Amino acid sequence: MVTLRTLLRPAVLWPALLVLVLALYLFGLGSPFAPTNGDEMVYIHIARMTAESGHWLPLQSELIGTRNTKPPLLIWQAIVASGWGSHWNLLALRLPSIAYTFATTALLAFFAWRISGKRRTACLAAVLYLLYFATFRYGRVYLTSAPETFWLALPMWWVLWLRLRGPAPGSAAQLGALAYTLFGIAMGLGAAYKSFALVAPASAAVWCAILWAEAQLSWRTVLRTTAGVTWSALLGVGIFALWFVLDPDPAAVWQEFVVAENAGKMSNTMGYWQNAWNGPYPLWTQLLAYPVNAGLLALTGLGFCWLSVQRGLRWSSYARLTPAHKVLVAWLLVWLIVFTIPSQRSERYVIPAMPALAIGMALLWQRIGRVWSLATLLLTAPALVLLARIAWVIGEMDVGSPLLTGLTVLVAGLGLLAVFLGLFNARWTRNASLLACATVYASFGLMVAPLSHPDADYSPAVHAQLQGKRVAVPNGFTGQYENYHFVLRGAHIIPFDAEGRNTGELYPDMPAPERLQRLLNEFDAVVWLQDDEDQEQPTCMPRCELLAQRWHVKSRHKSGEITLDNLWYPQEWLFSREWLLVKTAG
Repeated sequence: MVTLRTLLRPAVLWPALLVLVLALYLFGLGSPFAPTNGDEMVYIHIARMTAESGHWLPLQSELIGTRNTKPPLLIWQAIVASGWGSHWNLLALRLPSIAYTFATTALLAFFAWRISGKRRTACLAAVLYLLYFATFRYGRVYLTSAPETFWLALPMWWVLWLRLRGPAPGSAAQLGALAYTLFGIAMGLGAAYKSFALVAPASAAVWCAILWAEAQLSWRTVLRTTAGVTWSALLGVGIFALWFVLDPDPAAVWQEFVVAENAGKMSNTMGYWQNAWNGPYPLWTQLLAYPVNAGLLALTGLGFCWLSVQRGLRWSSYARLTPAHKVLVAWLLVWLIVFTIPSQRSERYVIPAMPALAIGMALLWQRIGRVWSLATLLLTAPALVLLARIAWVIGEMDVGSPLLTGLTVLVAGLGLLAVFLGLFNARWTRNASLLACATVYASFGLMVAPLSHPDADYSPAVHAQLQGKRVAVPNGFTGQYENYHFVLRGAHIIPFDAEGRNTGELYPDMPAPERLQRLLNEFDAVVWLQDDEDQEQPTCMPRCELLAQRWHVKSRHKSGEITLDNLWYPQEWLFSREWLLVKTAG
């Protein structure tokens, strides 16, 4: 007989929490409101155009200077997943990212278990990794870090496996030409998703991990390892270089990808050290890359880093590091150090080392100061309240159903209960912070679910009416008009705020009413956003016909648009009306 006491055992609770978090990754995967990088639509655009061309290469784009800003594997992944565009939807495009993320999660959980000997630690490491906002944001959508994280981690997992399977002495000698060749293939596949530059930290991390974890170093071991890793790095770069061989226009690849996209990140006009301290990408921000990638768990991640530094300064703690621990430390440090060197720094560059952070935090979970988890709880509480409030407002806008509104409020309430219990029960604080973080993601998914439902979109009749028609749509910033290819399938989409597009903007200097009328005269239909919050109908009425309307969610806000006075009223700063208009006949 199953009792409440049985269900509350850690052996049940930890797997249950892991299953819950895995489900969060699948829930709302096809939603246009899933957290993502703002450039996701840029690369979806490239994938769609390339698929329509019927050729793998060259990559295609209507956006100036973006055709070759990502290697082909990311684009080919979308082409294959969508069946050359026959299943063109966000769910199909994003599923491969989930597969990569879940595979990485399984590997890090396995190694956390092998290092600790505890299934609870394995579940904890997996939950931590999936709750990092960098994983949630870049590990489940199309513009993703999941593939390179998976491929570039494989050599590190193999080195870690060698350290765990038996005595440390002589482990480097077990790595032969085949192993280093496989390392190079994995590095090449990871680079072919993002950049050849990733071969540098990947190979450096492998080299340091192998040698540092050796019990007895010799010149022969150093030379053998250096030669092997050098072969891996050259092979990885060689696999990436196949792009130049296969592409009919290698000069464009060189100019757009190597010179503009990669070399440009090493250049600066301020001087290297001045830029490092006072530039737009200061050095100190990169030192916080791992906590920043942790998102809502940033403060707990900072606590882990502080604890690790304290322990690292004590020789006794350093001496107790096992070979497996040294592999994890080398993984984290090398990636951080390498990506402090470029003039353009970003916490996203160290995402491929986040699996090591998850394992490290899981191993020291109970030793990380409780104060850091308390701070995490205090951070999640207002987020839960605001998400519940937005869900309530969406319900009042007659979008979705009372059931979804109620579920969002209920989940947010459970999260607040976890916050309360964690604040006042020391034994539950750390684990309650994980549950509170999970409920934030769940509340967000439930909150946007009504906006993602077909009922909140344009009707089938409108879709049929606009088949093959020229529809002018707003763009916002580069490539965002691509989203309307999912919203108005079969229509010919043309942006009128065409940032980065060859055709340029259409009449940007005209006053809004005149501009709208001009667009209605030139196109079969126009998608127009509400000019201000007090506007009840388009200014073109009655000279135009309103085919349909839906709610538009603002993604970028002007300074002063959101204040403490209106924070509780998201209808004033988060939503505006989107009208689908045609010119009145006659």
